[in-house]
Amino acid sequence: MPFRSRLSRRATILAVCGAVLAALLAVAAFAPLPVSIVEPGLTANVLGAHDGAEVITVTGTPARKTSGQLRLVTIAATAPNASVHFSDVWHAWFAKDQAAMPRDSVYPSGGSVKEIEKATQKEMTDSQDAATTAALQHVGLSPSKVTVNLQLADVGGPSAGLLFTLGIIDKINGDSHGGDLTGGRNIAGTGTIDAKGKVGAVGGVPLKELAARRDGPERGQADPGLLRTR
Repeated sequence: MPFRSRLSRRATILAVCGAVLAALLAVAAFAPLPVSIVEPGLTANVLGAHDGAEVITVTGTPARKTSGQLRLVTIAATAPNASVHFSDVWHAWFAKDQAAMPRDSVYPSGGSVKEIEKATQKEMTDSQDAATTAALQHVGLSPSKVTVNLQLADVGGPSAGLLFTLGIIDKINGDSHGGDLTGGRNIAGTGTIDAKGKVGAVGGVPLKELAARRDGPERGQADPGLLRTR
């Protein structure tokens, strides 16, 4: 085969390969990814009111007046069915107040949006039950005689459990010596807890720290464009 012909054929092959590669890159750039974009979410003082309703209400035993704050902090994530693209991930990679996380690490995998929402709400309900049990056991009260109602809308997942437990204890027993568990200070925190009082994993700490710094002693709000906080 003549040299010129071989060169022309090689150029054609390279051109075709380049076109295919460009097409694949274009698809990768615009195709939705199994990723969630997260950012600092709302914060709420569990010793006070949120959206006009007391977060912790205790009946069956005297509840004490508290000072200071126990402020739970959350992250906010794009909806489980949101179309997240490479450009979104690229932006989050360089943003100080955003992060890109595998969707399965933010939401339960599989199922419809309603099923995922139901699962995250169940996580929150289970977390509240565990927090109540741990708190009442700590102060030596029976769940059959004391009722604790926890009211906090727009938050899913289990990571508010620790602050709920501390809030219940402070409302009932304070520091056990007549003072506040907080010492009158404003304290932000996060973390899971089981019914036996064992504290578990904490996720999204850098973003939750930003939420705490952002809000200080005042109630904060999550971006309304994001589905839920955790």
